[in-house]
Amino acid sequence: MNEKYFKGTMELTKLLFRQDRKKIIIWLLGLIVVTIAAAYSYPDIYKDEPSKQAFALTMDNPAMVAMLGPGYSDEHYLQSIGTLFAHEMLLFSVVAVAIMNILSVGRSTRADEEDGRIELIRALPVGRLTYVTSSMIVILITNILLVILIGFGLMALGINGLNAESAFLYGAILGSSGIIFAAFTAVFAQLAETSRETTTLAFGFLIMTYLIRATGDVSNETVALISPLGWMVRTGVFADNDWWPVIVALALSVVIIALAFYLNVIRDIGSGFFPARKGRKHASTFLLTPFGLAWRLQRTSIVSWAIGLFALSASFGAILGDLEMYFADNEFVQAFLPSDAGYTMTEQFITLLMAIMALLSTIPVVQAVLKLKGEESKDRIDHYFSRAVSRTKLLGSYYGLAFVLSFLYQGLVAIGLWSVGAAVMEEGLSFTTTISSAIVYLPAMWLLVAFTAFFIGVLPKATGFIWFYVIYCFIVIYLGGILDFPKWMNAISPFDHIPQIPADDMKVIPLITLTIMALLLTHLGIVGYNRRDIRG
Repeated sequence: MNEKYFKGTMELTKLLFRQDRKKIIIWLLGLIVVTIAAAYSYPDIYKDEPSKQAFALTMDNPAMVAMLGPGYSDEHYLQSIGTLFAHEMLLFSVVAVAIMNILSVGRSTRADEEDGRIELIRALPVGRLTYVTSSMIVILITNILLVILIGFGLMALGINGLNAESAFLYGAILGSSGIIFAAFTAVFAQLAETSRETTTLAFGFLIMTYLIRATGDVSNETVALISPLGWMVRTGVFADNDWWPVIVALALSVVIIALAFYLNVIRDIGSGFFPARKGRKHASTFLLTPFGLAWRLQRTSIVSWAIGLFALSASFGAILGDLEMYFADNEFVQAFLPSDAGYTMTEQFITLLMAIMALLSTIPVVQAVLKLKGEESKDRIDHYFSRAVSRTKLLGSYYGLAFVLSFLYQGLVAIGLWSVGAAVMEEGLSFTTTISSAIVYLPAMWLLVAFTAFFIGVLPKATGFIWFYVIYCFIVIYLGGILDFPKWMNAISPFDHIPQIPADDMKVIPLITLTIMALLLTHLGIVGYNRRDIRG
């Protein structure tokens, strides 16, 4: 391709690095610190052969295979502590890196074009592909830094089995995964007409690859290999150290990026290959309300998340029958089950699953409120206040939408798990138990929504902090035991106070306390929103 298409790439790359340097540093620090801290903790947790055998037994069941991917042989677990670390950490780390790259590419391509920044840059003597090329270079360098820093970090721990090749392969898995999802997001940025549609398509693709991998890992390995995530959990890192998934991912990324470049050249700026549908000539009565407009602006994202969460929970419900048979046929597992426990191992698995699904549901619920801050940042908020709309009603509409969505998403999670699980299990799950195990997390979700409303009203420049809080909550749920957090650190997360039904008894006091805290923060947010200056 003619080099005139890339004129000014280096200068623009420096500008994009300067613009995103804080976000890049925060993402890298978060990923590296969590990875290194988790790896450092494993030798203290699994000190002897029985503890490693117990780990192998716990992970060798259909539910954990669907959630985390296929494991290693017992011999590998005994020989290298790295295999235990990789089995439990690798897949979720890959997903976290994918999210980082999806958000970064979506922001630096379609979002910048939507806000008019690319048009401003294109007014200068730069090439047609300069902006997208610079964005991909920033992403490439970010992922290379991730590979190098994680590789050296794991190697420096000096843990048995974490040699140089294994350490850098682990980093390369994360880096190559990030690059391939960045490449697909760059293509989606050409197909979609808005940044919201771009990220929706990208996250939908991520969920689809996870579901394909989960289905294939449980039933058919060939199906799992269709998904990039299916490749990454088959490297045998810290054991066989197969590099082919990394090589294939990088090769495919080159092809996908080339496709993104081609699509960028042939489309008009500000347009997409999936044009927005024409709306009605006259707005409905519902659309004329702040709540109706908030719903309409986010309808595509809401529906996409609803489908994704239902499909994800249903896919886990589909393997509950195999899980039940696995525990029934395994005498060793049965020996560890208390005779008076009152709940099955399947129900114990559901407690972990529901906690993770509740956090996933929290993401679109928080996004529903943050949309108001996005409208303000783009100077669209004046359109609301040109009519007789109070600030309380406006913020309350977005908060109310998030409140409704919390019920919707958790209800879909419960129904998906229960309906499919009941079809494959000899004794189906109790609907009451399943719905209770999902709905019980609503107060924790409301507290995060209330924090979002508080930041919008009182500290609008710090609204991004809510995502660090969401990530922290996930770390507490998934890694709190591994990292041996003190009780006060776990207590910072509202999800730590939720009774894990059916393994725990219902505890009303923590739920009431979280709800009252959510109401208080929401009130402070509304008061602050009414008093502060509105941008623009």
